[in-house]
Amino acid sequence: MAVIPPIPAHPPRVPRPDPPHWQRWALWGGAGLLVVVLLYLLAGMVWGGRIASGTTVLGVDIGGLSEKAAAERLDEELREERSAPIRVVLGERDEEVHEVDPEEAGLLLDVSATVERASRPGVLGQLLGTGGGALDPVVVQHEERSEAALTGLAEAADAAVTEGAVAFEDGAVRVTEPSSGRALDVGPSVELLREGYLREETQPVRLPVSLAAPRTDEDEVARALAEFAEPAMSGPVVLRAEDGGAEVSLSPAVLGDHLTLEADDEGGLEPRLDEEGLVGDERVVPMLEAASTEPSDATLSLSGGEVVASGGGEGSEVDVAEVGPAVLPLLTGAGAGARTGVLPMETVEPTLSEENFRELGVVEEISSFTVEFEPAAYRITNIGRAAELINGSLVLPDEVWSFNETVGERTPENGFVEGVIILDDQYQTAQGGGVSAVATTVFNAMFFAGVEIVEYGAHSFYIERYPEGREATVAWGSLDLRFRNDSGNALYVLASAGDSSVTITFLGTGRFDEVRSETGSRENVAQPERREGEGEDCVPQPPLEGFDVTVERIFVRDGSEVDRQSFDTHYVPRDEVRCPDE
Repeated sequence: MAVIPPIPAHPPRVPRPDPPHWQRWALWGGAGLLVVVLLYLLAGMVWGGRIASGTTVLGVDIGGLSEKAAAERLDEELREERSAPIRVVLGERDEEVHEVDPEEAGLLLDVSATVERASRPGVLGQLLGTGGGALDPVVVQHEERSEAALTGLAEAADAAVTEGAVAFEDGAVRVTEPSSGRALDVGPSVELLREGYLREETQPVRLPVSLAAPRTDEDEVARALAEFAEPAMSGPVVLRAEDGGAEVSLSPAVLGDHLTLEADDEGGLEPRLDEEGLVGDERVVPMLEAASTEPSDATLSLSGGEVVASGGGEGSEVDVAEVGPAVLPLLTGAGAGARTGVLPMETVEPTLSEENFRELGVVEEISSFTVEFEPAAYRITNIGRAAELINGSLVLPDEVWSFNETVGERTPENGFVEGVIILDDQYQTAQGGGVSAVATTVFNAMFFAGVEIVEYGAHSFYIERYPEGREATVAWGSLDLRFRNDSGNALYVLASAGDSSVTITFLGTGRFDEVRSETGSRENVAQPERREGEGEDCVPQPPLEGFDVTVERIFVRDGSEVDRQSFDTHYVPRDEVRCPDE
């Protein structure tokens, strides 16, 4: 039997041979390189994109900062420097120091652009301590604003040229003597202003100027005085109509207020007359109006059913557009004869004449209405006066005719007297009593003429002498009677009044064969009450029921109804009033 030897607990170690020297050095080199790479990456994370150390802007250190941090530091540290005025002097001899506001001059420190210009060394440069040094600030300049600021500075410092000038005041000549001045050399000054901004050590900035002579010099002023200004103020200018009947005299004071001498591009003084201002002068307008005559319209009437015209005539007025050209040549004249010219006039035709009334379409009677009234002195006066003012009214197409505008306020000065009116639903006395009879007559003439009724109002209670639902009253300042001429032709209104009636007639061109009226039955009838009147002005009134009524206006053309309009009227009861002396 074979014997198996025992297995040892640990096998014997076999010694390894030592690696070569070059392998050991490669291993250590690789580990070192890894460390360097890691350190480089770490440095990039810490210093990447940062501004080079030692970088300054106007003494402010921004080295080692990020772009955002650098901008914030500059914005904070240079706040005062950015808004500090720039000190300047004008020319080589002037030592007076002036200040220019950088904002007004359009100068601004661009912090972001300045930071962008800063050097940003890589990680190696940061590790090696590469420096940045002083950095010039980036300045933004709005050149037009800089030019304006410098020009204003020169003017404020009495450096501008004084141009010779001639003016007129209160009819006398006023002279501004010319003088030389310092003209700022704007181009180089704008650049120097920018360079001096933010750099107190270079201030005051000396700006270049040159001596400038006025364009309008003494010789030109003397010529303008002798040839124009002094003769212009030597006396009035008179414009006289050719027939000798009208005259306009313009004094030196009036002329001077609208006369100037303006310099041209070469400095020559040329006269200018404000023609519109002259003819609109409140001292001149009355003279122009007095020199004018109004045209008179023809008077129309009916003769045998035909419209006939008589009278009328041309007027004349000053041609204001030609006043200036007529005045200007006379200003240099010497003596009254040489300063007198022709007043330009033009003919003004009447609106309505014997020649054109047919062309305007006033060819026939298209409606007429008469209202009778109980004779009374106040009625005869007031109704007659209103008819007189209405008679001859010419209403052109699309114009609106107004009773109140035509008749005017019913005052003694306008020819009206006191009479009975309806106020607060009862009879009272006031100026113009009875005029409602004319208003009712006009309303019915309007109604049957077929024109558009713009405004009207009925009496508060019914008056027996008027057609119910087809009557009108007026009150100055509160109720008017108006119509619009929508007939397409002119309308002419005839009005006449006697002691017991008033008639209104419309002349024009008829559009309808007929305009009819249909009155409905009385509705909602209400009975009056009895009241006792008070005071000396009490006016007795008989009772009358109140009611509602509708009137239809029917338009007929070629035998057929073409339109229809409804007029609804509400009348309150007319209470019986007994006065104390009854």
